[in-house]
Amino acid sequence: MRELPLVRLRVVTREVQTLDDVLAYADPSNPTFWSRRGDAIAAFGETVVLHGGASTLGAEWRALAARAKIDDPLGLPGTGLLAFGAFPFDPRSAAPHTLRVPSVIVGRRGDRSWVTRIARPDSTEDASALPPRTEYGPYWSASLGPGALDHSGYQAAVRGGLAAIAAGEVSKVVLARELAGSMPPGSDLRRLVRALATGYPDCWTYAVDGIIGASPETLVTVSGGTVTARVLAGTAPRGADADADTAASVALATSAKDQDEHLYAVQSVLASLRPHTTALAASEQPFTLKLPNVFHLATDVEGELSGGASALDLVAALHPTAAVAGTPTDAALDVIRRLEPFDRGRYAGPVGWVDANGDGEWAIALRGAQFDLDASGSGRRIALRAHAGAGIVAGSDPEAELLETRVKFRPIVDALA
Repeated sequence: MRELPLVRLRVVTREVQTLDDVLAYADPSNPTFWSRRGDAIAAFGETVVLHGGASTLGAEWRALAARAKIDDPLGLPGTGLLAFGAFPFDPRSAAPHTLRVPSVIVGRRGDRSWVTRIARPDSTEDASALPPRTEYGPYWSASLGPGALDHSGYQAAVRGGLAAIAAGEVSKVVLARELAGSMPPGSDLRRLVRALATGYPDCWTYAVDGIIGASPETLVTVSGGTVTARVLAGTAPRGADADADTAASVALATSAKDQDEHLYAVQSVLASLRPHTTALAASEQPFTLKLPNVFHLATDVEGELSGGASALDLVAALHPTAAVAGTPTDAALDVIRRLEPFDRGRYAGPVGWVDANGDGEWAIALRGAQFDLDASGSGRRIALRAHAGAGIVAGSDPEAELLETRVKFRPIVDALA
């Protein structure tokens, strides 16, 4: 572990009246936000930034947390000292691994709300005072078009993936395509966050370091020594009516191709978690998860932590899973680099938060878009990229995989409209 400055933080959490709109406390131009099923955390400001790789950030975070003086009488998930991260999909990506400790956090869990202030010990701010809310800016819409892979290019990439499978390089590879676009300067990005949180309340709505989306896939959660994960692989679009919906669900549940794709993903997660857990268990058969736009095959995994591993340690062990890369992992990454003509950045990478105890909630950054916020003060339109992918296994059809990406693009494309 590289040597860090001896930063000592003072962290104070205080309960406040129940907040109806946590998102209103986030930065309009660069929101940090995390929510699911009504529970929400918003943060702004920056006290400390940790840089490094996924394998080193866990140790750096433990060292920082051990030096902090924390006053947190609530002890709820999301109170006390937190850091937020959105990590790149590929370790060779130009996107950095960063873990950011904000200066102010506002949160709600159930019917309880709080404010946390994180500062150097000599700070004189009133720790119990709520920061001011910011009114929402006007509605806006983004322009979107094909990215580096158009429809025919993506189908050609899928055929390349099938060739790699036939040659024995991989058993499964996940291939993505992108949409590129822009939005007006000065746009209030919280509008996008709110649209996703409202439309997909059962997903993790995230906004961290310029990537915003609503992910259905839990990479890992850690709480009080218990670790859980939800594996999604195998997808079918929702039907146009109740009968078509039922038919789509049954077809997915009985599809040999989708069952194989799902099994690779589950085995990947179990193999990564076993060294860090005891009593690890997963259901024998996947269930069908219904979302507003798609069905997924899903398996929930649960275990008890061993050896003092933190959420960050498990993120490093799990990512990338077969659900977003393929099997075997290293070979799948090589195929992805060969067939995708772009850097995924933080798409399909880990996104979430960790607390001083090592607990946290992390999702896979799916159904979202990445924004070039460095240009937000220039007066120019702000560039964005959105990605969606599909798992390719033996028997995959290029046209069907293209359709799957269209369905997966729908949440972010609709919210940007």
